[in-house]
Amino acid sequence: MSIIGERIKKYRVERGITQEQLGELIGVTTQAVSRWERGGTPDAELLPSLSQVLGVSIDSLFGQEEQSLNLTLARRLSRMPQEEAFRYAFSICWAIQIGLMGDPAAIDDFLGTSIEDISASLNSSNNHFGKVIRDRGMSSARLSPDFFDFFLLVEPEKSLKDRLVDIESLRKVFAIFADENILSVISYLCTMPMIRVSSSLVAKSTGIAIAEVERCMEVLCENHLVMKSVVSTADGDINSYGLCPESLAIPLFCFADEVARKDYRVSVGLFDRKKTFL
Repeated sequence: MSIIGERIKKYRVERGITQEQLGELIGVTTQAVSRWERGGTPDAELLPSLSQVLGVSIDSLFGQEEQSLNLTLARRLSRMPQEEAFRYAFSICWAIQIGLMGDPAAIDDFLGTSIEDISASLNSSNNHFGKVIRDRGMSSARLSPDFFDFFLLVEPEKSLKDRLVDIESLRKVFAIFADENILSVISYLCTMPMIRVSSSLVAKSTGIAIAEVERCMEVLCENHLVMKSVVSTADGDINSYGLCPESLAIPLFCFADEVARKDYRVSVGLFDRKKTFL
């Protein structure tokens, strides 16, 4: 099947139009539509009518719109100042959140107001969440006056559980953050800029005994949450530690915060999942 044939069939099926109905709408036979979808190519003069009936651009019929959109977004973000780029990126994520609901009416309802206007209407204690939980994936977005986050999961064909490590390994990860001293140490490191600190400074700042700080650091290093390096001084070598820049500690804190909140509310949501989660 040609690219344009695949696209015609895809958009036709999405709109619930039969081959016969599509043929009638653009003035060709059912056989002509069937031939396109099996690998043929419509005449050029029919492309405007096809795009109008199917509700897409001509570029979309040739599979080029998605690539063009991706390039446009990437280039635009790369030229923006950092703060503006992140805020604009979240506005795209919010549009994705609404689009994944699969309801065209929701687009007008929830995208008619800008992210800035929505966040400005909230007070400091408000956190509004958008949730989409469907059979092929899920997404979550948080809106607050000055804090946005977004999560998207595209699920595999088979069970998600098959893609995860064993439950015991996951339990050990949760156990790390359930350890009061480890949580205090990593929380302290998260308050520091991207510099290395000694165990003695961490102990002084957290009130945790230095031997216990060293134990915590060992666990955090083993799990690639913290990096260790050795610094040579006049008094001998000392260990220094810093948060791994690729660490998932901050996303984990954000998810934990969402679970812990008492003012949780879903302002935009769709829950039509029939599959199990794992």
